[in-house]
Amino acid sequence: MLDIIYGLQQALTLPSLAACFTGTALGIVFGALPGLTAAMGVALLIPLSFGMPTVEAFSMLLGMYCGAIYGGCISAILVGTPGTVAAAATVMEGPKLTAKGQSLKALDMATWGSFVGGMVSGLALITCAPLLAQAAMRFGAAEYFALAVFALTVVATFSSGNMLKGLTSAFAGLFISTIGIDPVSGDFRNTFNMPDLFNGVSLVPALVGLFAVSQVILSLEDIFKGQYGIVKYGEVSRKGIGFKELWKQKVNFLRSSLLGTVIGIIPATGASAACFIAYGEAKRFSKTPEEFGKGTLEGIAATESSNNAVTGGALIPMMVLGVPGDVLTAILLGALMIQGLVPGPLLFAEHSDAVNAIFGSFFVAQAAMLLLGLVIVRIAGKIVNVPTPILLPIVLVLCAVGSYATNNSAFDLWLMAVFGFLGYVMLKGDFPLPPMLLAIILGPIAESNFRRTLSISRNDFSVFVTSPIAAAILVLCLAIIIKVGYDEYKRNRTVRESDTQQNKE
Repeated sequence: MLDIIYGLQQALTLPSLAACFTGTALGIVFGALPGLTAAMGVALLIPLSFGMPTVEAFSMLLGMYCGAIYGGCISAILVGTPGTVAAAATVMEGPKLTAKGQSLKALDMATWGSFVGGMVSGLALITCAPLLAQAAMRFGAAEYFALAVFALTVVATFSSGNMLKGLTSAFAGLFISTIGIDPVSGDFRNTFNMPDLFNGVSLVPALVGLFAVSQVILSLEDIFKGQYGIVKYGEVSRKGIGFKELWKQKVNFLRSSLLGTVIGIIPATGASAACFIAYGEAKRFSKTPEEFGKGTLEGIAATESSNNAVTGGALIPMMVLGVPGDVLTAILLGALMIQGLVPGPLLFAEHSDAVNAIFGSFFVAQAAMLLLGLVIVRIAGKIVNVPTPILLPIVLVLCAVGSYATNNSAFDLWLMAVFGFLGYVMLKGDFPLPPMLLAIILGPIAESNFRRTLSISRNDFSVFVTSPIAAAILVLCLAIIIKVGYDEYKRNRTVRESDTQQNKE
C-alpha cells in the first residue's frame, strides 16, 4: 500500500498532472471525432514521450488512452455516430435518450460509468495483476472459441421479440467476416477478385455505415416529410444525472466493470466485445428489459463502464507478461520499452518505483477523465440545438473523413456507403444492426480458434468438452439460448392466445 501511495505522489506532481490533463483532453477529442481513433492518438504522442521522464510520459499516454475510449460516447449519444468502436453498443441507447431530451443525463451517466469502470479495472491492475494474467494465459484456442461463442450468444438477447431476424443479421455478419484471406490456409475467399477486399472488410467503414449513415438516410426521410429536429419530443436536456439515478446502477456498474476487466485481460477481444457482452447481461438482469433499445440509462451505464474497464484489464498481461491485450496496449508496450523498461515478471522486482508510478498515473487519468468529461459534455451537449438540415451534412462529412482516414483508401468510402444503405434497409425491415456488427468483429476470432483447436486435436471435437473452461462457457451459452428461446415462446404464445380471444369476441 505504501508503494502505491508513493506512486500516486509521483503522479500528482505538477508536471505529471499537466501531462495527464493534456493527454486526457486530447484523448476525449480524438475519441469524440469519428476517424481519430485512440490508437492514432496514442501513436502520435509516442514521439513526444521520448525525452520525458517515465512518470510524465505515461501520465500523458494513459490520459490519451483512457480519454479516447471514453470520448467515443459523446458523438454516439448526441448524433448516433460512435467516435470509436468501443462506443458501438452505446449507439443503441444514446440517440434514443437524446431524442427524449435526456442527452445530458446520458452523457453524465456515461462519464460516471467510465470513471467507475476505470477505477475497478485499476484496482484489479494493482491487486490481482499476476494472478489474473496467469489465469488468462491458460486460455488456449478452445477457450478463445468458447469465449467468442459466448459473445455471439448476446445476439439472442438483442433479438428478443424476433430471434429469426436477429439470427439472420448475425449470419450475414459472419459471412462478411469471411471476406479476405483464410486465416489457416492463406487462400483468398469471397473477395470477388477485388484487391481492396483481400484484407477483408475494414471495421470502421462498416461501423460508421451501419450506425451513422443509415441514421442519416432515415433523418433525410424526416426532412422530406417536413419533420426534422434532433430532439423529436421532450425538451433539450439541461438537467444532469442525480445521485439516486447513479446509485440505482451500482450493481450494473460493478457487474459491467468486472466483465470489462476480465475481457480486457484476454488478448484479442477488446472494448467492442466487452460493451456488447455487458449490454446483453444488463438487459438479461434488468427488471425492465423491454426498455432496452428505446432509450434507457441502464444500457449506457453497462456499455460505458465495461469498455473503460478494458483499459486497466488490458494493461495487466502487457506489464506482467509482455502480452498486449489489444492494439492500444501494443503501442503502450513500445512506449514502455522506449523508457528502458522490459515488461515481464522482473519488471516488478527491478523497477518497482516506475511500475507504481504508472499505476498511480492510471488512477489520476481516471480522475482527469471524470473532471474534464463533466465539463466537456455540458458544452458538447448543445449540439442537440443544431437543426437537423445543418447537422446532417456535418455528420456525413465526419463519417466520410473517419472512414477514409482509417486506411487512406477511397474504397472505404464505397464500403461506408454500401453498409449505410444496407443498414437503412435493415432498419426499415426491422432487422437489428448490433448482431451483424458483433458477428463481423467476433467471426474471425471464433473461426480461427475453432479451426486451430481441431487442427491441434486432429479433428477431435471432444476437446471442447474435456477443457473445463471451454465446457463451462459453452454450457452457459446453451443456457442463455434456451432461456431466451423459452421467453420468446411464452411471449408468442400469449400473443396468439390474446388474438384468438379477440377473434372470438
